[in-house]
Amino acid sequence: MHDERTRIEERVQRAHDQRIKPAIYAATVPLEVEAWQAPGEPVSFEEAAAARYEPFAMNTPWGPPWGTTWFRMRGQVPAEWAGRRVETVIDLGFVGDWPGNQAEALVHLVDGRPLKAVNPLNQYVPVANPAVGGEQIDYLVEAASNPDILKDNFSRTTPMGDKLTAGSAPLYTFQRADLAILDEEVFHLDLDLQVLRGLMVHLPDHEPRRHEILHALDRAMDALDLDDVAGTAAAVREVLAPVLARPAHASAHTVSGVGHAHIDSAWLWPIRETKRKTSRTFSNVTALADEYDDFIFACSQAQQYEWVRDNYPHVWARIQESVKKGQWAPVGGMWVEADGNLPGGEAMARQLIHGKRFFIEHFGIETKGVWLPDSFGYTAAYPQLAKLAGNEWFLTQKISWNQTNKFPHHTFWWEGIDGTRIYTHFPPVDTYNARFSGEEMDRAVRNYSEKGGGTRSLAPFGWGDGGGGPTREIMERARRLADLEGSPKVVIEHPDDFFAQARAEYPDAPVWVGELYLELHRATYTSQARTKQGNRRSEHKLREAELWATTAALHAPGYAYPYEKLDRLWKTVLLHQFHDILPGSSIAWVHREAEAEYARVAEELEALTAEAVAALGAGSSRVFNTSPYDRSEVVRTSAGTPAFVEVPANGSAPLADARPAQPVTVSGRLLDNGLVRVTVAEDGTLESVLDLRAGREVLASAGNLLRLHTDLPNYWDAWDIDSHYKNRYTDLLEATAIEVVSEDPLEGAIRVTRSFGKGSKITQTISVRADSPRIDFATEIDWHEAEKILKAAFPVDVRAAHSSAEIQFGHVQRPTHTNTTWESARFEVSGHRWVHLAEPGYGVAVLNDSTYGHDVSRTVREDGGTTTTVRLSLVRAPRIPDPEADQGKHRFTYSLLPGASIDETVAEGYSLNLPLRVADAAGAPEPVVSVEGQGVTVEAVKLADDASGDVVVRLYESGGGRAQGVLRTGFPLAGAQVTDLLERPLEDAAVEDGGVRVSLRPFQVLTLRLRRG
Repeated sequence: MHDERTRIEERVQRAHDQRIKPAIYAATVPLEVEAWQAPGEPVSFEEAAAARYEPFAMNTPWGPPWGTTWFRMRGQVPAEWAGRRVETVIDLGFVGDWPGNQAEALVHLVDGRPLKAVNPLNQYVPVANPAVGGEQIDYLVEAASNPDILKDNFSRTTPMGDKLTAGSAPLYTFQRADLAILDEEVFHLDLDLQVLRGLMVHLPDHEPRRHEILHALDRAMDALDLDDVAGTAAAVREVLAPVLARPAHASAHTVSGVGHAHIDSAWLWPIRETKRKTSRTFSNVTALADEYDDFIFACSQAQQYEWVRDNYPHVWARIQESVKKGQWAPVGGMWVEADGNLPGGEAMARQLIHGKRFFIEHFGIETKGVWLPDSFGYTAAYPQLAKLAGNEWFLTQKISWNQTNKFPHHTFWWEGIDGTRIYTHFPPVDTYNARFSGEEMDRAVRNYSEKGGGTRSLAPFGWGDGGGGPTREIMERARRLADLEGSPKVVIEHPDDFFAQARAEYPDAPVWVGELYLELHRATYTSQARTKQGNRRSEHKLREAELWATTAALHAPGYAYPYEKLDRLWKTVLLHQFHDILPGSSIAWVHREAEAEYARVAEELEALTAEAVAALGAGSSRVFNTSPYDRSEVVRTSAGTPAFVEVPANGSAPLADARPAQPVTVSGRLLDNGLVRVTVAEDGTLESVLDLRAGREVLASAGNLLRLHTDLPNYWDAWDIDSHYKNRYTDLLEATAIEVVSEDPLEGAIRVTRSFGKGSKITQTISVRADSPRIDFATEIDWHEAEKILKAAFPVDVRAAHSSAEIQFGHVQRPTHTNTTWESARFEVSGHRWVHLAEPGYGVAVLNDSTYGHDVSRTVREDGGTTTTVRLSLVRAPRIPDPEADQGKHRFTYSLLPGASIDETVAEGYSLNLPLRVADAAGAPEPVVSVEGQGVTVEAVKLADDASGDVVVRLYESGGGRAQGVLRTGFPLAGAQVTDLLERPLEDAAVEDGGVRVSLRPFQVLTLRLRRG
């Protein structure tokens, strides 16, 4: 047989694209259209319905950036269309084929009920099937003219990322608003051809099945009358029916499909637009569920459900009905799909708590898994936290983006830092926006790593990132692929069902231990420094407010614990931990609003804390310690003078009890407090740090070396740091001023000022305080660089085989060498409050109060000694998608802690991030809780969420070893229970001598519910 593949494939493609697809709609009539441009921000339906509309013609430009235009559309079904399937087809002037980053619209009936959304891949609104001639159509359509931020494919900056800079010129030209007859036979022929062509071109040339399909398609084209597609479509489908009926092989891979619509809670659009995206997508999904009984849609992010509940009650009711019918599957159990590395431990717990609780309260459903496909790496704390929230499985996708190493598994057990394992799946289709194309189905099978052990994988299908969701075309492809020779079998099912079957057939799946590190998007640990600082400060201020509110509720008659305010503030912080907000990868508008929200949160939390402290009664000045560790520390009084105080963990002490301490001496550029002696060099770096206790020099070379690198990644500016950034840099070695700014016996400080680059300026106050080996670098940066990254280096004379970086409820160890590609790919990593380096017998830590990104490297000197260097990433200057990212002023502190063990580092990390508070208060109540025993760290103290008055304490083992201790209470204790994260009892806790005995394995998290006597 002659090889005619090229001729046939080209014949089929042209006939399909130029004849069949245009014939899907058999006849059209235009609607009458009027328009009203809403001023400013979006308005309610009621306001839009009352507005004055003007006639609007097709091919008219409309829509300023971030604007809202309401269209009134009216028409009548022609009498001759009776009995046909009639739809409205709307084209707002769509660009490209991505629904989520351009014009979108929600179609309403005139009574305000949303019908369905339209976007470039979902342009229809059902009218009737069968239609009745003369039926009237009357719609109000809310159209959003969102700019296409990706128009230049991240190659150029754009002012479109903020309504303040985007201008007002119309972005779109309205193309179409018609009533149309859907020719169902042609519609199905289109899908038959899509599936067969997609399958055929991805089958190997030697497969008979490829040639069988090829020649069936050729015969089908012979049956097609190009001048009468509608009249011959049925005959063409009859030719194709036999090849579509051939069943899949018995050993064919099974793809479990579940509908999905990944909606970033903010990214290339602001939060206000996401609220509207949810209504559009969820309207489409519920409409699709009405049409396809076998459709199942998985949806995460409780925050988005809440937006719909509060703003779109009709859509909310439709969601509730779909849940009852089993077609809508709440998944994920998190408030938002948060970043997988940066939220603190308690915040990550609250993501799970608030998310799961929402689904339980509103749907009676307890989600079973963590659905987190798109975060930029995943902390090794996740398995334990997921299990403690009652989850059984974990789903992710993003690791497929690795630059260097291909992740070796698709179905596996993931083991966290404490030893907890959770069953995890990583879809080999390599997308969470699957469409059931031939390419995707081929990739799912080829890519699947567990062949011979497992036989199935998951495929979330539907348009996403900006929403859109599944379409009827995707559902039709899934139906044709259910049992088709040459393809994996496709079954639409709930993710819980997939995981149950996957685990049953493959219980001994391989184990991956530790973090799921994404070898890409490493700059997300640093970009948009003010957003990250706002998150860190908010997390610690929430801890502070909860602790002192609990103290006041226990000891101040008449004080009411602020349940609702704390709940609302927590949810605000959790929302901004979304995986494109906290990582710094959103447009300018998003980060401008985030900074404003964090400022509001800080103000409210300060007020709540002050109110709680004041409720304890007026009196003399006291010092309040929110840290879980006792502190002997210098504090500033209300008059600004320093005092040295000792304050118990989670408690307070009179400022009047301040005691003398060994004084700090300042001599030229030298600071000495008897524990450390710091010498500042003429260029403003640290020339020497002597640990006087250990009798050793800490630094191997200049410390606090500020280095400015060129930072232009190959792609994804706000997301990526590529390894070549290291090759070009400038060391900032010119100090414009070095001056002593404090010679107080309790605090000595030297200020170093530098100017550099394009008008940037750094002022650092290097301080040493009495009785503390910690050296602080209070930093102010006025930053005006572009495509640069600033790092602060501490090369220490320590031969460290690994670095230890704090993560949620513990720490991870990473090798300092680069023996393998896996290690070399970790050239930028994340950590929370500290990084620790140690050799046997001696350790050094670098602490911070707001940054996350850092790198650690190791070299051997000519003298045979080893230099291990920690470099904190302080601030970046990406220009896409926000051309002004990080510009302006920043204030933060980082610290060097010589001679530190892990336990001491943990304590100092809390101290730096939880400054002592001085306030007037009456006598000190006992701390709500205190711990007797090493390594048991209290992370949260609060009243139980059910308003029972019980006290909830979350604690963990923080050193990486076993810990035993006794939790003492500052109130009569009637009983104690161990609970899950949702504060539901698991077992009784051992109460002995008025305390709770605690025994923890390494990094174990324990939640206790304490009943008051």
